[in-house]
Amino acid sequence: MLKQRTLSIIKPDAIRKNIIGKIINRFEEAGLCIIAAKFKKLSRSEAESFYYIHKDRAFFKELIDFMVSGPSFIQVLEGDDAVQKNRNIMGNTDPKKADIGTIRADFADSIDANAVHGSDSIDNAVKEISFFFSETEIYAQEHK
Repeated sequence: MLKQRTLSIIKPDAIRKNIIGKIINRFEEAGLCIIAAKFKKLSRSEAESFYYIHKDRAFFKELIDFMVSGPSFIQVLEGDDAVQKNRNIMGNTDPKKADIGTIRADFADSIDANAVHGSDSIDNAVKEISFFFSETEIYAQEHK
C-alpha cells in the first residue's frame, strides 16, 4: 500500500476531558504514525478560514464558536491508507450513528462536540496539513 498523510484534530471537547492519550493510542494501534503535532488555540479568523467550505451551512457559527472555545491538538498522521483508516477510527460524525469502538462513539458528546476532525480525501489532507504545518515541522520517519 501507498503511505499517505492525513490531518487529525483532537477538538476542544476532548482536550477538556483529558483524553488525548486515549485517542492517540487508537491511531498508533491502527498503525498510523504521528509525524507532526502541536497544541493550538485557533483564532476566530483561523477557524473560519479552515472551515470555509461550511460557511453557508446553518451550523457554521456554532462550529466556529466551538472550535475557538479552547485549544486543539493538531497532528499529521502517516501510514498505509491513512485518510480512510483515520476516518474509520473516528467513526460517523454523529456519535449516535458511529460504530461501537470508534472514537466518536466512545468519546463524543454530540454531532457538534464530536471529539475529532480528520481529512476526508487525499487532496483535502494536503490542503489541511499545509494550513497548519510547514514541511520543516513534519518529521518523515521509517515505519515498522
